Amino acid sequence: MQRVLSAQLPAHVGGTVRIAGWVHRRRLLKSVAFLVVRDAAGLAQVVVTDPAVRAGIEELTEETVVEVTATVVANPAAPAGVEMTAPVVRPLGPPAVPPPFDLYRPALTASLPTQLDHAPVALRHRTRSAALRISAAAVGGFRATLDAAGFVEIHTPKVVSSSTESGANVFALDWFGRPAYLAQSPQFYKQLMVGVFERVYEVGPVFRAEPHDTARHLAQYTSLDVELGFVADHRDVMRVLRDVLAGMLAAVADRAAGAVATLGITLPAVPARIPAVDFTEALAIAGAPTDEPDLAPAHERALGEWARREHGSDFLFVTGYPMAKRPFYTHPDPERPAYSNGFDLLFRGVELVTGGQRLHRHADYLAALAARGEPVAPYAGYLDAFRHGMPPHGGFAIGLERFVARLTGAANVREVTAFPRDLHRLTP
Repeated sequence: MQRVLSAQLPAHVGGTVRIAGWVHRRRLLKSVAFLVVRDAAGLAQVVVTDPAVRAGIEELTEETVVEVTATVVANPAAPAGVEMTAPVVRPLGPPAVPPPFDLYRPALTASLPTQLDHAPVALRHRTRSAALRISAAAVGGFRATLDAAGFVEIHTPKVVSSSTESGANVFALDWFGRPAYLAQSPQFYKQLMVGVFERVYEVGPVFRAEPHDTARHLAQYTSLDVELGFVADHRDVMRVLRDVLAGMLAAVADRAAGAVATLGITLPAVPARIPAVDFTEALAIAGAPTDEPDLAPAHERALGEWARREHGSDFLFVTGYPMAKRPFYTHPDPERPAYSNGFDLLFRGVELVTGGQRLHRHADYLAALAARGEPVAPYAGYLDAFRHGMPPHGGFAIGLERFVARLTGAANVREVTAFPRDLHRLTP
């Protein structure tokens, strides 16, 4: 008999089927017992009246893996409106050691560190797994939107020979006796691949050895990177980003509707044109000093509130950051050379995306490095492509975990990360 998932049971009312999953909960009443089985699709309620079957259920522990063969009957009060009767219950393994917290409760009561210490079982809780389903749907929407727009998915090295990619601190390692580093981003490689495919994207891990110990930073996270050629300026990149966000949220609504309902969240609408303010205007709105070189988290929160109040938008572009705060490959504003054709996207008052137009002329790269007092040699392999012709181009990167955290209202990015890596955590 073929296995049926719990969500498929309504289609089998009156028939006998086989399900399999984990013992989610047992309720042992005087005249009847209820066994709730959890599988990847949800919950199934099994009604037990036979004394011999009941005796076996009494021996089961929560999280023990079982197989149940039974008749499906309608019951509006049961999960999905059906339940299973006259069951045969067969354990598929030894009795499980119960986890250190109750998975059947609506919310996990354990502290976040305890959940992370026991991540393999904590992730079985419906709220934790719902966040990961939303993450998967968002990545699916990211890929689908870009595929439809003629982008090509690429896969770039995560071990590199130079620590010069983005200015962030790096993790060093030994590569057959030579120094190497975990990649901070695919920035250089995705630019080079614009010279091959014109439009590229990547989904992959990046590594930042920054000693951050905050609710929004990880040492390893998933970066959704995009780069496109033949742009007029950064505004072309911003338009693509807007469409990508809309595609990601549409995919979440379509593919993870159950997870959205489980978490009780409302998905934001992406405006046809996301509001944008210049960096200098953003400082004034946030009440920051006019000589501030960057936006602090408090400034971002103030700007998020302003965007919601003035434009009804959860998203806000901040453009024209000072060149001094942007990487050397950033294209300056032709009319204000001290400011960049770069942008950040704030989502509900938190920086989510950094992007902009890049330099594309070899001579401009040499000048930019010289102006910062940096040698050319470490960048030789990267710069060589620009000698052979590169179009005006730009791109952006979205931090997946931060996106999902803001979307779900999680207080800590670790709540939506399966196995986080940060300043303190290297296991499980």
